[in-house]
Amino acid sequence: MLDWMAGLLLRRTGHDVPWWLAAVRGAGPASEAAARAWLAENGVTGYAQNPVMWELFGYPDFFLKDAAELLEGQYADRPQLRPIADAVIALALGWAGDGTGQATVQLRKTYVSLNTPRRKFAQVTPTSKSAVDIFLRLDEPAGGLLEAVKTRPDDAFRLRVRLRTTADVTAEVAAILLRAYRANA
Repeated sequence: MLDWMAGLLLRRTGHDVPWWLAAVRGAGPASEAAARAWLAENGVTGYAQNPVMWELFGYPDFFLKDAAELLEGQYADRPQLRPIADAVIALALGWAGDGTGQATVQLRKTYVSLNTPRRKFAQVTPTSKSAVDIFLRLDEPAGGLLEAVKTRPDDAFRLRVRLRTTADVTAEVAAILLRAYRANA
């Protein structure tokens, strides 16, 4: 993810992270907010700001912890749900072995992102003590396992599949996940 953001910065501006670090330091902003504002004024916005900001002000916790720590933290108070998340992650990672796709997994403090080489297509989140939800970037109507989710108007993840046991991770769930992957590849 960091490489992707650094690449985005280079593609958008023609300059790499070290160049922008020197530029920001030379400008001498007094705070993180001032540094972000200076970058925006100079054409660096969104995700492209992150590698510069993190070098200046420190990396988020999810970059400093390893994957196992992050996943354990997500399920520390609901260990019965961890096998569900493991099964969903295994589905996506299994596509590389059979040539179906190249999904990557990115862990955060509270969720797991499943990504195509292009963008995130699913988010695996323990939403309660009794369920794991797969939020999907998928332009399909709700119905069957696909439930509509109330979101902000600009949120592309408007559908979810709710899983309560590993038995819920069925061939139908795998097919839905694969449709979301293909729609975002």
